[in-house]
Amino acid sequence: MQVVAVVLLRNEDVFAERVLRNIAGFCDRIHVADHMSNDRTWEIVSSVARELGNVDAVRISHAARSHDLVVPYIGTDTWVFSPDGDELFDSARLMRFRSELEAGRYQAYFRIIPAMLHCVSLDEQGSSADGYLTPPARGSTRLWNFAALESWDGVTRQRVHDGHPVFLDGWDWQAAYDMGGEVGFDLSPFRCLHTCFLRRSSQDPETGASARPNIGETNSYRRDAVGRLAGAVRRMRSGSRRTLWKDDRYRRGPVATIDAGPFLDP
Repeated sequence: MQVVAVVLLRNEDVFAERVLRNIAGFCDRIHVADHMSNDRTWEIVSSVARELGNVDAVRISHAARSHDLVVPYIGTDTWVFSPDGDELFDSARLMRFRSELEAGRYQAYFRIIPAMLHCVSLDEQGSSADGYLTPPARGSTRLWNFAALESWDGVTRQRVHDGHPVFLDGWDWQAAYDMGGEVGFDLSPFRCLHTCFLRRSSQDPETGASARPNIGETNSYRRDAVGRLAGAVRRMRSGSRRTLWKDDRYRRGPVATIDAGPFLDP
């Protein structure tokens, strides 16, 4: 069994280094795909890749190209991990989770959803964060059992979004384990501080930063220039970077406060 991460980044220089360092011990290999960042993301990723022996990085012209990085693992005994550039995982808990994966505890599942806090404020000095827990807020699948797959073809928006996954006998998309719903944030070995409502790039405003639109709100499925133009027109028509999709799904339930220390110090 192996764990391979495919991390897709675009202008994420605030958290990119922490994202990678927090998962480095959990993963056998980390593939980073930088989608045309124009802040310091590529510089940071390149530095981390030179330092850590299990990280490699490429630059891509369209987010859909990141799916090419997962294709070689289809049908193999591989858990594909797909954290985003605004997701800080608890590195100590990940090591416990790795032992559970190796013991086969989750082998019956195709996908695993981490317990998450969708963060609206982060006090790094005080090591605390406020946000919305899953559930009732919605979580996102971040670990995929590629031993369940025969193929994954078709048009994709990125890594493991859309397309046409074909399952081996006995498997289907519904074989999912939701850590937040099953064991809760405090006890979960697979948990994440999701900084989606915070400033993620040095190019973002110091104050008043908002969550970026979901890729389905802004991007085109097509990888060519026409597809990129369609995405740009959609963004212009919206007149705002604000995302109703994330507000609707992630701002649910009461605001909770958690100890952010385990997510800030790998």
